[in-house]
Amino acid sequence: MNRRHFALALPSALLTAGCAAPRQGTGRPGDPIVLTLLSHYSSGVLKKALQDPVDEWNATHDRVKVRTKAVEFTDLLTTFMVRQAAGQGADIIQPYCLWTGQLVRAGVLRPAPPEHTAEIRRGYSAAAVGAASVGGRVYGYPTETQTYALYYNARLLRAAGVPRPPRTWPELTDAAERTMRRDRYGNTLVQGFGLSSYDDSTTVGQTLALLNAAGGAFVSADGRSTAIDSPAGRAVFELEHRLVSTGASAPGVNVYQAFPAGQVAMVISAGWWTGSLRPLMGADYREVGVAPVPVPRAGDRPATLSTGFLLGVNAASRFPREAWEFLRWLNAERTGPKGVTRMSALQVSVGSLTGRADDMRALLGRGGDPNLRPFLDALAYAVPEPNMPGAQQAKTLLRTHIEALWTGQQSVAEALRGTRRQVDQEVSRLW
Repeated sequence: MNRRHFALALPSALLTAGCAAPRQGTGRPGDPIVLTLLSHYSSGVLKKALQDPVDEWNATHDRVKVRTKAVEFTDLLTTFMVRQAAGQGADIIQPYCLWTGQLVRAGVLRPAPPEHTAEIRRGYSAAAVGAASVGGRVYGYPTETQTYALYYNARLLRAAGVPRPPRTWPELTDAAERTMRRDRYGNTLVQGFGLSSYDDSTTVGQTLALLNAAGGAFVSADGRSTAIDSPAGRAVFELEHRLVSTGASAPGVNVYQAFPAGQVAMVISAGWWTGSLRPLMGADYREVGVAPVPVPRAGDRPATLSTGFLLGVNAASRFPREAWEFLRWLNAERTGPKGVTRMSALQVSVGSLTGRADDMRALLGRGGDPNLRPFLDALAYAVPEPNMPGAQQAKTLLRTHIEALWTGQQSVAEALRGTRRQVDQEVSRLW
């Protein structure tokens, strides 16, 4: 079902619950403009990290104030669509970049003005700019930018006689098969390489990072068809099929629990995980290392996946100029002793990155977590997640076929054909 129709079909209670619009002033003296900012930074350190610069803005700007609102990430896309359909969309929204094409097609996101587009293209990595763009037009300031790399447990590798993290797929396969361990009943004690069906981002993110490393692509450059049924796509599916068939990977295991417990030797994931692993693992975190995603053959050019979020302005906002000015202040104005943007400082404070490589180098400096460095380096060669209309559904369809491959319900050829057929049907009808 079309997302716009989906929103309109929801019960009216959902359209009104929690959606009361805040008072919005006219901008006249004594009646400031109130901009609303809707994000998924709903609790804990993320909520405080965003609120701090918003409080700074409000304390130093009399005419324009900003009020934050937040929902859980799982509710974010539906909330955008429902509020827009009800005429109660926030002035500023922070969507997952995967949804950009869908939100543009639904008339939710406003293109960035030329001066802001120039600032974004100048200040961010190509992958971050690409993720925040649709059809060559930029729709917001990239905020959180995640690249994918190979996490590994150095202790498990050493115990299996593997001297360093793998750089190529043959080395990856060998290391995974040498580090896996099972009990006498065949139960997995240690996964060599952690394939996981935990959620879309985990299952698909791992596969797309490997696909990009092989020089392949999920969808065509114009976003109108899938490109995974290719030699590169076949190679990735064959690699994963072998890892599962030999027992080196056990997709039913939750890697987010098993890796910190020392039950996974290697896994591909995004940089945000470092901030969770450090407190979770305590002293054992010293055995965690991060390396680039292995490539099929020695000498191949590195590549990986990048995902992220952006801050953009609602097409229905009454105050777009003021909203863009706040976003420029938050994402482009440099401040503090290190001369970095407020958003870059915000992301590093919660263990994440932005697509501003110069800011990241200044903030990480010496003495920071060395495991963040490979993710920063990957900004130079990462490929943004496809964000055409229908991207979320295409990702879900790809996950279905990946899991069917892992569980033996489909062969490599069947999984590739099924993905191509269903994704082509999904994305082609939305143009």
